[in-house]
Amino acid sequence: MPSRFALLATLLLALVATVATPLAASANTGSPPAVRTPSGAPIVRDWAAEHRRYADWHLTLIDPLYTLGSAYAPGDLSWVGNAGIAGRGYVRRLVLADLRALDRAAKAVGIRLRVVSAHRSYATQRSVFNSWVSQSGWASAIRYSARPGHSEHQLGTTLDFSFVGGADPWDYADFGQTRAGAWLRANGWKYGFVMSYPKGAERLTGYIHEPWHYRYFGRTLAAQQRWSGLVPRYWLWKRN
Repeated sequence: MPSRFALLATLLLALVATVATPLAASANTGSPPAVRTPSGAPIVRDWAAEHRRYADWHLTLIDPLYTLGSAYAPGDLSWVGNAGIAGRGYVRRLVLADLRALDRAAKAVGIRLRVVSAHRSYATQRSVFNSWVSQSGWASAIRYSARPGHSEHQLGTTLDFSFVGGADPWDYADFGQTRAGAWLRANGWKYGFVMSYPKGAERLTGYIHEPWHYRYFGRTLAAQQRWSGLVPRYWLWKRN
């Protein structure tokens, strides 16, 4: 696999022909390759993610540039209901204990969380992305939906949350302003769940703010990410 410096050099050379200004991210700053040009246009690639073993679920960096490919399919998926939480979908079994704890803590303050989406296969993500493209066009869809192979949901450790009796989270003007959304933002990390796409970070993450989208890292790593002050994509890059 090419080194990060080689990959970054490839990206820079490709963009020199189309943009006059350099990318914001460079190897000298310790930042991952940019996912937006200086003008804000999306940059997409299909580079193989460095950590693609199932045991590397906590290390794998997936974004508009790095992909898991079509063959990645965890074999230890379990229904989210086994954690006692409402909703649908499957997650890797290693997520269940902390998902149960998260749900119980929310219930203790009167919030009944609901899982709206969990693991998505490559084929499912392809259908999801193509559906958004048909509705709003590629340039719009790429801002809020991952291409197949590029979704954190394929890991089996990522969930989209809402709450019982509520709408799907993307149907709110800002799910983060709901009681459930605010509670998750303040407390999710305590149980190992990190918001992947925080507010105001689209140029860093490649995607619009998704206050419902949480990736599981386990409690220790989630605390480390929180106190790093970095968006998850940059934190993962530095860890790797």
